[in-house]
Amino acid sequence: MKLIAALAIVALVWLVGLFAFAERVRGLTPADEPARADGIVALTGPSPERVNAAVRLLEQGKGDRLLISGVNRQVRRQELREVTPGSRRLFNCCVDLGFEAEDTRGNAEEIAAWARARGYDSLIVVTSDYHMPRSLVEIRTAAPGLKLVPHAVSTPSLDDSRWWRATVTARRMTLEYMKYLAVLFRELVRRVSGDEPAQAVQEAAEAAEDARKAA
Repeated sequence: MKLIAALAIVALVWLVGLFAFAERVRGLTPADEPARADGIVALTGPSPERVNAAVRLLEQGKGDRLLISGVNRQVRRQELREVTPGSRRLFNCCVDLGFEAEDTRGNAEEIAAWARARGYDSLIVVTSDYHMPRSLVEIRTAAPGLKLVPHAVSTPSLDDSRWWRATVTARRMTLEYMKYLAVLFRELVRRVSGDEPAQAVQEAAEAAEDARKAA
């Protein structure tokens, strides 16, 4: 009986956490007008609106440069430019493409290296609303000193307060919540054990800094 009671309590805490997470996600949009930062980063994903929103912020002068992180290696710069709004001049001069990231943690490492190479202290982070909490944790882990300003892109299907009634939206929210918990748990273990951020992140940042100085 004690085991059943304990499992019931865990399940209840998990469920409450899920709905609290969902409310946080839904509260991220519509995004407020962000203050100006040194740079802007967009994490690629299923919605092209992430990149479009980031380009609009660049056009508004909200940052000096834009990094689009996690671009498919098969996509050419010109191809991306043709499907992205904004002036060709601005895209050619002030948009950098990152091809190394394959997941959110990879995005964070790519962003950290880019920010260090540019000497940036603050970034506007553009990604989907449901993806924002985990993205911020990952970026702060990879670059603890950066000031991050979230600018979330709305996911229309998640705007409904009864998101849990549809299989697709319930699955998306639950899956992202589980990923978010996994990242928090990983960071808790790392801090308790005293581990430093991955050496690969440091090495990538140093290499990017050397490249910038040599340019």
